[in-house]
Parts: sequence; C-alpha cells; structure tokens
Amino acid sequence: MSTEAPDLLETPATLAGSPPQWQDFFQRAQARVVRSSTPEMRGTLTRLAGLVLEASGLRAPVGSQCVVTSGKREPVLAEVVGFANDRAFLMPAGDVHGLSSGASVAPAASYVPVPSLHKASAADFASDTGMLRLPLGEGLLGRVVDSQGMPLDRMGPIPNVVARPMERKTINAMDRDPVRHSLDTGVRAINALLTVGRGQRIGLFAGSGVGKSVLLGMMARYTQADVIVVGLIGERGREVKEFIEDILGAEGRARSVVVAAPADAPPLLRMQGASYATAIAESFRDQGQHVLLLMDSLTRYAMAQREIALAIGEPPATKGYPPSCFAKLPQLVERSGNGLNGVGSITAFYTVLSEGDDQQDPIADAARAILDGHIVLSRTLAEAGHYPAIDIEQSASRVMHNVVSREHFELARRFRAIYSKYEKSRDLVQIGAYAPGSDPGLDEAIALHDDMGRFLQQDMFESAPLAPVVQQMAQACNAAYTGNPV
Repeated sequence: MSTEAPDLLETPATLAGSPPQWQDFFQRAQARVVRSSTPEMRGTLTRLAGLVLEASGLRAPVGSQCVVTSGKREPVLAEVVGFANDRAFLMPAGDVHGLSSGASVAPAASYVPVPSLHKASAADFASDTGMLRLPLGEGLLGRVVDSQGMPLDRMGPIPNVVARPMERKTINAMDRDPVRHSLDTGVRAINALLTVGRGQRIGLFAGSGVGKSVLLGMMARYTQADVIVVGLIGERGREVKEFIEDILGAEGRARSVVVAAPADAPPLLRMQGASYATAIAESFRDQGQHVLLLMDSLTRYAMAQREIALAIGEPPATKGYPPSCFAKLPQLVERSGNGLNGVGSITAFYTVLSEGDDQQDPIADAARAILDGHIVLSRTLAEAGHYPAIDIEQSASRVMHNVVSREHFELARRFRAIYSKYEKSRDLVQIGAYAPGSDPGLDEAIALHDDMGRFLQQDMFESAPLAPVVQQMAQACNAAYTGNPV
C-alpha cells in the first residue's frame, strides 16, 4: 500500500497567506492521515492474569494507550507496559469484569485539537497513535480532577485547557538556576530551622497517623506561591473532600489544582495521577509562575509501580521492590525544581510513608538520597501532643545555607545544639539522676527547654511568617539577633 499523501492533501495555495499556526495544523493533520493509511495492527486478548492483560498480534510502543473491546460491554482503556516476543503486556485503567478471551485490542486514536490562533504551537498536535494526552491550562485552577483529567467536583466541563502529551523532555541540569531564594511556608519550625528554598524538593518522612496530611495542608494555606498543585495518590478516599473543604478552604482552592487517585484506583491510574500532577505543575512553571507541588504520597507511587512490575514478571530486589521502582522515583522527582534559565519554579514536598516508623525502609532510603532535604515526623512527639511533630534532630534542609543569612544559620545551629543536648540527657533529668551544676551546657538546655518546645509547636490554623520567626527563635534560645532572616 502506498504511503504517499493523496493529491487532495497537498497544501492549497489559499493557505499560503494564512497564519503560521493554521499552516502548521494542516501539515500535521496531513501527516496523520498519511500514517492512518497504513494497516492498523490490532491484537487479540489471549490472557488475563491478576492485573495484567496479554495480547497477541498487537504492535504498539510501550506507554501507548489501547482500547480493549469485548462484546457489548463498555471498552476498557489500557496502557502497554511491556512485551515479550509477539505478546504485549497491558495494564488496565478500569474494571476488567466482563472481558473474555478473543477480545479486540487496538491502539487508541490520537487526539488532534483545533489550534487556538493566539497560542498554537507544535505541542498542540498529536501524530503518535495512542500517546497519552491530558488537559493542561488555566482552566484547571480551582478544580478537582482524576488521573485522566476528568472532573470530580461536579462543576461541569473544564474550559480553557489544551490536551498535551505527558512525556516531556528532560531539562539540562546546566540550564537550571541553583536554589538561592528562601520560601516562606508559614510553618514556624520549618521557616526557622529547616528553611526551604524556592525550587527545592523535600520529603516528609513519617509513619501513618502522625500528621503528614495536616502539615501539607498548613503549607498549602500559608506558603507564598502563585499556584498550588496537590496530588493525592493512593491515599484514603475520604481525605480528598476533607482536604479540599477543611484544609484548603475557599481561598486556597481558588489558586489550587487537586489531582486525586485514591487507594482503590488501579495501579496504572495511581502512577498516572502522580505524573499528571507533576505535568500540571510544569505547565504553570513554564508560564513563569512559582508553583508549590504537594504529593501525598511518593511511597504509594512506588507501590503502584511495584504492583505493575511484579505482575509482568520483573523479579523483586529489595524487600519486594523490583529495580524499576528505584528507577522511576528520580524520573518523577527530577521534573520539579527551577525552570529553564530562571523562568518559574516548582517547590515540591513529597510525603514518604516509613513502614513501622523505619527510616531505613527501602523507599524512604532511596527518596532521602534523591531529595534536597527531609523533614522527619516523630510518633513520640505526636503521642505527646506536640504538633507539628517535626523531629528537628533527624531533619535537614540541604539548601538552607544558601537561602538564609549567616546570622540566621548560626542561630539555627545554636538552637539545634541546645535542643539536642537536652534530648540526649532527657532520661537522666527525668529520673533525677542529674545533679545541677555538673554540666553548664545541660543546665542551660534544661532552663530553655520549655520555651524551645513551645516555639516549635503551632496550631494548624496559625500562620508563622519567616521574618518574625527568626527573632522568636533567638528569644527561645536566649540569643541576641539583630540581622535580616534572608
């Protein structure tokens, strides 16, 4: 069969004076018609085992979307995640109940939107059959969507969006600006002792039920950012509405986009939800805006990848996690950060679930190595009613020395030293085995401990701006401070 374009698809002379956007649109639509003239490589469903569909005769690249059709039931969307010889492995994005052997498997049709005259570009067009494209744009602000860009908030269709591919070119590390400007998160302990920089990637490490979601909500309300993107990945379904209504509120929601892929979603959609939330943040960053990305949680993303990898036969490596899990984490995390040549930024917070409060959990250990800092939440502090339950001894911000003044940094170091001095001798003090006067440093720590503890605590509806917080920290540890916090 000839693959040459039909004569009627040659660019008409009447388009010669048309805007470049329409000429580009016509040429790409023409190329799509040419590609569609080749025989379509359909496949047949031959096996369904656990989470994986196997199809024979299908010729589709890894990552492409396919439609599985069986009888009169609604078609199932699936993604190609691997292949072996002439068999393709697909992960379904929906319920597989009712599928049977012999069902038809075909690449999903690509989406070609009509160009917008004022901002059309090559990215507005698709010519690769089955490549995933989801809505991005200003219309997502204030909305709640699922992993496929479908609205969950019952507010109708989403206007002012454009379908864009999820795969993006990696930014050259030399084209990124280093982290040099502090970011006010509104959380006293973080602003004072773990100061975050604009464009930093930081993890919140904790076991279940110690306040990770509440801390995320505090940062969503009080952080100085143009846009907030929240990815609720693999968490409890009830938390979605609670987070939006009780934590974000009307004011926070107006500048936020929430992507929800709860725990009962298929693993493919949970992974896709994390990628989609990151893509939304990237689209706003590319417009020069400063974005706060809150991902809850990175562990559930890794677990979804583990389910997929094990289902297609990848051998487990560390505590049941296949090697692909550890390869996927940096691919997701590295997409955030400062934009090209200082244009826009994504400051990202990823929650990491430490199973059994074990900080050496393989995912927690891998995440700590690829992130720019870690905030550890302590169950002991949470049980004592100390919120936010941030363990400042185990936590660190790797860019703090670049974004605060020398005086602020030295003051934070003094605070940590005094606080740690008391914690190391806590048992001796509480049982009365310590004799006052034996250690002047410990005497000072005992005298200041209550004030320092009160300084680190904060109500979830209380904001603590960066500038006054440093002066308050100086008072709590009985030090002089006359400088500027940044």
